[in-house]
Amino acid sequence: MNKIFIFTFFAVALSFSVCAQTKDIVTTREMDRINWMEFKETVPSKISTVLLPVGTLEPHGVINNGADNTAPTAMARDIARRTNALIAPTLPYGITGSMADYPGAFQISEAAYRPFIKQILEGLAKNGFRNIVILNGHGGGQTAVLQSVAAEVSAEKKVRTLVVNWWSFASDETKEVFGEDGGHAGLNETAYIQAVDPSLVHPKRYKDDLATAYPAAGTWSAVPFPSSIGLYQKGQGYPKFDQKKADEYFRKVNDKVANLINETVRKWNMAGL
Repeated sequence: MNKIFIFTFFAVALSFSVCAQTKDIVTTREMDRINWMEFKETVPSKISTVLLPVGTLEPHGVINNGADNTAPTAMARDIARRTNALIAPTLPYGITGSMADYPGAFQISEAAYRPFIKQILEGLAKNGFRNIVILNGHGGGQTAVLQSVAAEVSAEKKVRTLVVNWWSFASDETKEVFGEDGGHAGLNETAYIQAVDPSLVHPKRYKDDLATAYPAAGTWSAVPFPSSIGLYQKGQGYPKFDQKKADEYFRKVNDKVANLINETVRKWNMAGL
Protein backbone atom coordinates (compact mmCIF):
# COMPACT_ATOMS: atom_id res chain seq x y z
CA MET A 1 0.00 0.00 0.00
CA ASN A 2 2.81 2.39 0.92
CA LYS A 3 4.61 1.71 -2.35
CA ILE A 4 1.44 2.43 -4.28
CA PHE A 5 0.95 5.67 -2.35
CA ILE A 6 4.54 6.77 -2.99
CA PHE A 7 4.26 5.94 -6.71
CA THR A 8 0.99 7.86 -6.98
CA PHE A 9 2.45 10.84 -5.13
CA PHE A 10 5.44 11.09 -7.45
CA ALA A 11 3.24 10.61 -10.52
CA VAL A 12 1.02 13.51 -9.45
CA ALA A 13 4.06 15.64 -8.59
CA LEU A 14 5.57 14.92 -12.01
CA SER A 15 2.29 15.85 -13.67
CA PHE A 16 2.19 19.22 -11.87
CA SER A 17 5.85 19.81 -12.83
CA VAL A 18 5.14 19.16 -16.52
CA CYS A 19 2.10 21.46 -16.42
CA ALA A 20 4.20 24.19 -14.80
CA GLN A 21 6.83 23.84 -17.52
CA THR A 22 4.30 23.98 -20.35
CA LYS A 23 2.25 26.91 -19.01
CA ASP A 24 2.93 30.07 -20.97
CA ILE A 25 3.64 33.49 -19.46
CA VAL A 26 0.63 34.94 -21.34
CA THR A 27 -2.87 33.64 -22.01
CA THR A 28 -2.38 34.11 -25.76
CA ARG A 29 0.45 35.07 -28.10
CA GLU A 30 -1.89 36.81 -30.56
CA MET A 31 -2.23 40.58 -30.29
CA ASP A 32 -5.82 40.63 -31.48
CA ARG A 33 -6.83 38.14 -28.77
CA ILE A 34 -4.92 39.48 -25.77
CA ASN A 35 -6.55 41.86 -23.28
CA TRP A 36 -5.10 45.37 -23.05
CA MET A 37 -4.30 45.05 -19.34
CA GLU A 38 -2.37 41.83 -19.88
CA PHE A 39 -0.60 43.47 -22.81
CA LYS A 40 0.47 46.34 -20.54
CA GLU A 41 1.76 43.88 -17.93
CA THR A 42 3.71 41.94 -20.56
CA VAL A 43 5.15 44.33 -23.15
CA PRO A 44 8.00 45.13 -22.99
CA SER A 45 8.86 43.85 -19.51
CA LYS A 46 8.40 40.17 -20.38
CA ILE A 47 8.04 40.16 -24.17
CA SER A 48 9.87 42.65 -26.38
CA THR A 49 9.63 40.86 -29.74
CA VAL A 50 6.72 40.89 -32.18
CA LEU A 51 6.17 38.78 -35.30
CA LEU A 52 4.32 40.47 -38.17
CA PRO A 53 3.15 38.06 -40.92
CA VAL A 54 2.63 39.74 -44.29
CA GLY A 55 1.57 38.34 -47.65
CA THR A 56 -0.87 38.91 -50.47
CA LEU A 57 -3.64 37.23 -52.47
CA GLU A 58 -2.52 35.65 -55.74
CA PRO A 59 -2.73 32.31 -57.61
CA HIS A 60 -0.65 29.40 -56.29
CA GLY A 61 -1.11 26.44 -58.60
CA VAL A 62 -3.34 23.98 -56.75
CA ILE A 63 -3.13 25.52 -53.28
CA ASN A 64 -5.07 28.46 -51.84
CA ASN A 65 -4.83 31.99 -53.20
CA GLY A 66 -3.90 33.14 -49.70
CA ALA A 67 -0.90 30.82 -49.36
CA ASP A 68 1.37 33.85 -48.88
CA ASN A 69 -0.72 34.67 -45.81
CA THR A 70 -1.33 31.12 -44.60
CA ALA A 71 2.37 30.24 -44.45
CA PRO A 72 3.76 33.15 -42.38
CA THR A 73 0.71 33.11 -40.10
CA ALA A 74 1.18 29.41 -39.33
CA MET A 75 4.90 29.97 -38.91
CA ALA A 76 4.33 32.78 -36.42
CA ARG A 77 1.97 30.65 -34.36
CA ASP A 78 4.43 27.77 -34.32
CA ILE A 79 7.51 29.77 -33.29
CA ALA A 80 6.05 32.59 -31.16
CA ARG A 81 6.70 30.90 -27.84
CA ARG A 82 10.15 29.68 -28.90
CA THR A 83 11.15 33.23 -29.81
CA ASN A 84 9.24 34.76 -26.86
CA ALA A 85 7.20 36.94 -29.19
CA LEU A 86 3.67 38.18 -29.65
CA ILE A 87 2.01 37.88 -33.06
CA ALA A 88 0.61 40.95 -34.80
CA PRO A 89 -2.44 40.44 -37.07
CA THR A 90 -1.48 39.34 -40.58
CA LEU A 91 -1.42 41.97 -43.34
CA PRO A 92 -3.11 39.95 -46.13
CA TYR A 93 -2.89 42.37 -49.08
CA GLY A 94 0.34 43.23 -50.84
CA ILE A 95 2.24 44.13 -54.00
CA THR A 96 1.22 41.15 -56.12
CA GLY A 97 2.90 42.13 -59.38
CA SER A 98 2.84 39.96 -62.49
CA MET A 99 0.09 37.62 -61.25
CA ALA A 100 -2.38 40.36 -60.31
CA ASP A 101 -4.68 39.58 -63.27
CA TYR A 102 -5.48 36.03 -62.13
CA PRO A 103 -8.90 35.36 -60.55
CA GLY A 104 -9.04 36.26 -56.87
CA ALA A 105 -5.75 38.21 -56.88
CA PHE A 106 -5.33 41.66 -55.35
CA GLN A 107 -2.79 44.31 -56.23
CA ILE A 108 -1.89 47.11 -53.83
CA SER A 109 0.28 49.84 -55.30
CA GLU A 110 3.61 50.65 -53.72
CA ALA A 111 2.38 54.22 -53.21
CA ALA A 112 -0.38 52.91 -50.94
CA TYR A 113 1.49 49.95 -49.42
CA ARG A 114 4.67 51.72 -48.35
CA PRO A 115 3.14 54.32 -45.96
CA PHE A 116 0.64 51.76 -44.64
CA ILE A 117 3.24 49.15 -43.69
CA LYS A 118 5.41 51.92 -42.25
CA GLN A 119 2.62 53.07 -39.94
CA ILE A 120 2.05 49.48 -38.84
CA LEU A 121 5.72 49.16 -37.87
CA GLU A 122 5.61 52.55 -36.15
CA GLY A 123 2.55 51.40 -34.22
CA LEU A 124 4.37 48.28 -33.06
CA ALA A 125 7.29 50.43 -31.92
CA LYS A 126 4.91 52.81 -30.12
CA ASN A 127 3.42 49.87 -28.24
CA GLY A 128 6.80 49.02 -26.76
CA PHE A 129 8.25 46.30 -28.97
CA ARG A 130 12.01 46.47 -29.25
CA ASN A 131 12.40 43.73 -31.88
CA ILE A 132 10.08 43.81 -34.90
CA VAL A 133 10.29 40.71 -37.10
CA ILE A 134 8.48 40.70 -40.44
CA LEU A 135 7.68 37.18 -41.63
CA ASN A 136 7.19 37.83 -45.32
CA GLY A 137 5.23 35.34 -47.40
CA HIS A 138 5.45 37.12 -50.77
CA GLY A 139 8.41 38.09 -52.90
CA GLY A 140 8.85 40.35 -55.91
CA GLY A 141 8.74 44.09 -55.36
CA GLN A 142 7.19 43.64 -51.92
CA THR A 143 10.44 42.31 -50.48
CA ALA A 144 12.40 45.43 -51.43
CA VAL A 145 9.71 47.72 -49.99
CA LEU A 146 9.60 45.81 -46.69
CA GLN A 147 13.37 45.91 -46.33
CA SER A 148 13.49 49.62 -47.11
CA VAL A 149 10.66 50.57 -44.75
CA ALA A 150 11.96 48.35 -41.95
CA ALA A 151 15.35 50.08 -42.16
CA GLU A 152 13.67 53.51 -42.04
CA VAL A 153 11.62 52.64 -38.96
CA SER A 154 14.64 51.14 -37.23
CA ALA A 155 16.60 54.36 -37.69
CA GLU A 156 13.73 56.71 -36.86
CA LYS A 157 12.19 54.86 -33.91
CA LYS A 158 15.37 53.28 -32.51
CA VAL A 159 14.01 49.75 -32.74
CA ARG A 160 15.55 46.61 -34.22
CA THR A 161 13.99 45.10 -37.34
CA LEU A 162 14.40 41.82 -39.19
CA VAL A 163 12.74 40.85 -42.48
CA VAL A 164 12.62 37.12 -43.27
CA ASN A 165 11.66 35.79 -46.71
CA TRP A 166 11.10 32.23 -45.52
CA TRP A 167 11.07 30.37 -48.87
CA SER A 168 14.41 31.86 -49.90
CA PHE A 169 15.99 31.56 -46.44
CA ALA A 170 14.95 27.89 -46.34
CA SER A 171 16.30 26.97 -49.79
CA ASP A 172 18.83 24.58 -48.22
CA GLU A 173 16.02 22.80 -46.37
CA THR A 174 14.08 22.50 -49.64
CA LYS A 175 17.00 20.72 -51.29
CA GLU A 176 17.66 18.61 -48.20
CA VAL A 177 14.09 17.35 -47.85
CA PHE A 178 13.13 17.05 -51.53
CA GLY A 179 16.51 16.65 -53.26
CA GLU A 180 15.85 19.55 -55.63
CA ASP A 181 15.03 23.26 -55.78
CA GLY A 182 11.49 24.60 -55.42
CA GLY A 183 9.47 27.42 -56.88
CA HIS A 184 6.53 29.74 -56.46
CA ALA A 185 3.67 27.34 -55.61
CA GLY A 186 6.20 24.60 -56.29
CA LEU A 187 6.99 21.56 -54.19
CA ASN A 188 8.31 23.62 -51.27
CA GLU A 189 5.45 26.11 -50.89
CA THR A 190 2.85 23.45 -51.65
CA ALA A 191 4.38 21.15 -49.03
CA TYR A 192 4.40 23.87 -46.40
CA ILE A 193 0.70 24.58 -46.97
CA GLN A 194 -0.05 20.85 -47.00
CA ALA A 195 1.52 20.58 -43.55
CA VAL A 196 -0.56 23.50 -42.29
CA ASP A 197 -3.89 22.39 -43.76
CA PRO A 198 -4.18 19.55 -46.32
CA SER A 199 -7.68 20.70 -47.26
CA LEU A 200 -6.10 23.73 -48.97
CA VAL A 201 -4.24 21.46 -51.43
CA HIS A 202 -5.99 20.03 -54.50
CA PRO A 203 -3.81 17.35 -56.16
CA LYS A 204 -6.58 16.28 -58.57
CA ARG A 205 -6.39 19.69 -60.22
CA TYR A 206 -2.63 19.42 -60.76
CA LYS A 207 -0.75 18.78 -63.98
CA ASP A 208 2.87 19.57 -64.83
CA ASP A 209 1.77 21.93 -67.59
CA LEU A 210 0.60 24.39 -64.91
CA ALA A 211 4.28 25.22 -64.25
CA THR A 212 6.77 27.41 -66.10
CA ALA A 213 10.43 27.89 -65.24
CA TYR A 214 11.32 31.50 -64.44
CA PRO A 215 13.41 33.10 -67.20
CA ALA A 216 17.09 33.77 -66.76
CA ALA A 217 17.85 37.43 -66.14
CA GLY A 218 17.68 39.51 -69.31
CA THR A 219 16.14 36.78 -71.50
CA TRP A 220 12.36 37.33 -71.51
CA SER A 221 9.50 38.60 -69.37
CA ALA A 222 5.74 38.31 -69.54
CA VAL A 223 2.91 40.12 -67.76
CA PRO A 224 0.78 38.41 -66.63
CA PHE A 225 3.19 35.57 -65.92
CA PRO A 226 1.92 32.62 -68.02
CA SER A 227 1.75 30.12 -65.13
CA SER A 228 0.76 30.27 -61.48
CA ILE A 229 3.58 27.84 -60.63
CA GLY A 230 7.00 29.34 -61.29
CA LEU A 231 9.99 27.01 -61.05
CA TYR A 232 13.35 28.34 -59.86
CA GLN A 233 15.22 25.72 -61.90
CA LYS A 234 14.06 24.14 -65.16
CA GLY A 235 12.83 20.60 -64.55
CA GLN A 236 12.82 20.99 -60.76
CA GLY A 237 10.22 21.99 -58.19
CA TYR A 238 7.07 20.27 -59.43
CA PRO A 239 4.68 19.61 -56.50
CA LYS A 240 4.87 16.08 -55.04
CA PHE A 241 2.05 16.02 -52.39
CA ASP A 242 3.99 13.78 -49.97
CA GLN A 243 2.45 14.37 -46.51
CA LYS A 244 5.39 12.90 -44.59
CA LYS A 245 7.89 15.13 -46.36
CA ALA A 246 5.55 18.09 -46.03
CA ASP A 247 5.44 17.68 -42.25
CA GLU A 248 9.23 17.28 -42.12
CA TYR A 249 9.72 20.39 -44.24
CA PHE A 250 7.36 22.43 -42.05
CA ARG A 251 9.36 21.51 -38.93
CA LYS A 252 12.75 22.20 -40.48
CA VAL A 253 11.75 25.55 -41.98
CA ASN A 254 10.22 26.76 -38.72
CA ASP A 255 13.22 25.59 -36.70
CA LYS A 256 15.57 27.48 -39.01
CA VAL A 257 13.54 30.70 -38.86
CA ALA A 258 13.17 30.50 -35.06
CA ASN A 259 16.91 29.96 -34.69
CA LEU A 260 17.63 32.97 -36.92
CA ILE A 261 15.39 35.22 -34.83
CA ASN A 262 16.85 34.05 -31.52
CA GLU A 263 20.41 34.36 -32.75
CA THR A 264 19.81 37.82 -34.23
CA VAL A 265 18.27 39.10 -30.99
CA ARG A 266 21.11 37.53 -28.98
CA LYS A 267 23.72 39.32 -31.11
CA TRP A 268 21.81 42.61 -30.99
CA ASN A 269 21.87 42.35 -27.20
CA MET A 270 25.51 41.32 -27.12
CA ALA A 271 26.44 44.36 -29.22
CA GLY A 272 24.36 46.64 -27.00
CA LEU A 273 22.27 47.88 -29.91
